[in-house]
Amino acid sequence: MQLDKVFPDARSALQDVQDGMTLLCAGFGLAGTPEELILALRELGPRQLTFVSNNAGTGDHGLVHLLKNGQIRKMISSYVGENAVFEEQLLKGQIEVELTPQGTLAERIRAGGAGIPAFFTPTGVGTLVAEGKETRSFDGREYLMERGIRGDFALVHAWKGDRLGNLVYRKTARNFSPMMATAGKVTVAEVEQLVEPGELDGDQIHTPGIFVQRVVICRNTTKLIERRTTRKR
Repeated sequence: MQLDKVFPDARSALQDVQDGMTLLCAGFGLAGTPEELILALRELGPRQLTFVSNNAGTGDHGLVHLLKNGQIRKMISSYVGENAVFEEQLLKGQIEVELTPQGTLAERIRAGGAGIPAFFTPTGVGTLVAEGKETRSFDGREYLMERGIRGDFALVHAWKGDRLGNLVYRKTARNFSPMMATAGKVTVAEVEQLVEPGELDGDQIHTPGIFVQRVVICRNTTKLIERRTTRKR
């Protein structure tokens, strides 16, 4: 008998998220943002959450729904722009923010998923990023020690997925999703298209189902654009 990981909706897939948990949230700008999972968390209402995400979306979409609702205590991110709510809460000291260089953030998540507790990188040496961190010299160059990141939950958005949790991302949505899916104790994937096991080409699967515990079908597959730019004629 095959394991069917599909849940009836986003709320049921996230009903055991508790106050104070750490969640990884995929997305690059708005591409690959698990919008329906975020909205479900707003309805469920857990608070004092720590979110690990490249950015917090915009003023209308993404994690801003939880920021406005006062559910996020801390953000570990690489980019604050495009979200006035995030910026305002940061400047007013209403939210704790750990700014991390983008490549370092991606590697911290990948390391966490691979079971690597820490690694060394030259990025940030001699800057505010280095404050309070161990440094070592290798081959005459200074490096910072960065800790791997794991979360209680990882939330990702996939283009296609099957009932076993195998996922395929589309274009920019791949930027953080594959490593985040490996770094959550429980990974929940919202998928635009649900297919049966065996329908996905094995060579095209980005996240194997062994990393995914729960799957929900997107009810709204509208593609959100962070900033629309058109050519002047």
